[in-house]
Amino acid sequence: MGLSKKEKLERYFLELINNRSRGRFAGAVRLLLKHLSRIYGFAISLWNFLYVKGVLRHHTLGCQVISIGNLTVGGTGKTPIVEIFARALQKEGRRVAILSRGYKKVEHGFWKKKLDKLTGREARRPPRVVSDGSALLLDSSMSGDEPYMLASNLPDVAVLVDKDRVKSGRYAIDKLKCDTLILDDGFQYRALKHRVEIVLVDSTNPFGNGHVLPRGLLREPIKHIKRADFIFITKASDPDQSALTEQLRRLNPRAEISVCTHRPLYLQNIYDAGEKHQLEWLAGRRLVTVAGIAIPEGFENEIRRLSGNLVYTKRFADHHRYSQQEIIDLINKARGREAEAIITTEKDAVRFPKIERQDVPIYFLRVEIELLSGVEDFNACISRICFR
Repeated sequence: MGLSKKEKLERYFLELINNRSRGRFAGAVRLLLKHLSRIYGFAISLWNFLYVKGVLRHHTLGCQVISIGNLTVGGTGKTPIVEIFARALQKEGRRVAILSRGYKKVEHGFWKKKLDKLTGREARRPPRVVSDGSALLLDSSMSGDEPYMLASNLPDVAVLVDKDRVKSGRYAIDKLKCDTLILDDGFQYRALKHRVEIVLVDSTNPFGNGHVLPRGLLREPIKHIKRADFIFITKASDPDQSALTEQLRRLNPRAEISVCTHRPLYLQNIYDAGEKHQLEWLAGRRLVTVAGIAIPEGFENEIRRLSGNLVYTKRFADHHRYSQQEIIDLINKARGREAEAIITTEKDAVRFPKIERQDVPIYFLRVEIELLSGVEDFNACISRICFR
């Protein structure tokens, strides 16, 4: 099976806004998108202004609310940051719930959603509880990739999924007795009042081409980063990010800034949790990689940096849900190239179906965040949240 029509459209859109598509038609479309971006940028600025002036009102739930998000669409490495904050707060005695929208989870049909909204049934329906803080209750198709990943890696943290995070926040407080809420991808979610605003900036491509959607990848104008209390510069290969730090300081003089990298830890077999390998295992081996993430180049380059010999790479659209046939085709391709293993990302691994054939082992690369600078600022941030 190949890419779906929606995935092909997403890929074409990315090629278009990154100026990789040539010709008069592509140029005309980019000009149209530029005008639409101006309208969108004005609309999102007005929407934020109305919240600042109190015309649109925030909801408060009487507990700590920490928002972790970004200005751009995808690719900043947000999930591991959410994980380290949740783990640090839980260790300090907080009862933590992560509230996610659950991007690309299985949804009800279009007309059913419309009918539920009109009848008020949607507002009465409880959120999906991926984990109640003691047990994993849903799979990745019902919860979405990131919520399932977080629930799997954080057994003592509740994870809830709902578009209405005011509703899911109330549920976490009332039913699960949580006292600290983390909004996953919450920078643009203004309906719930945030106490701490954390924003992630990808060091390899901080703001895309500088345009807001749909001409660029910015969800709102760059200047709106002034709302951030704490900025994480992610995917850094060097702790010295002085040029980007200076740019961020001009935009936001008050925010604390930390620099971090995504550090690979080990390889784990997707279908056998007991089989793990240290990173040295990759050196010199013939490997196939597969990724359905926003920026697959970073993952592939990491495998090369670890001395893996990539004999074939396969890319899918972000959040692609794999079929059994696609995995079988990949195994056949790996066998044809005499590959010793197939390597994927942890986020992709939760979307892999069960298969009988395992004649080529499939591993995911487990990655965690390592702070390169600003460790004291991070610890101080946790202390403030916990009132230490």
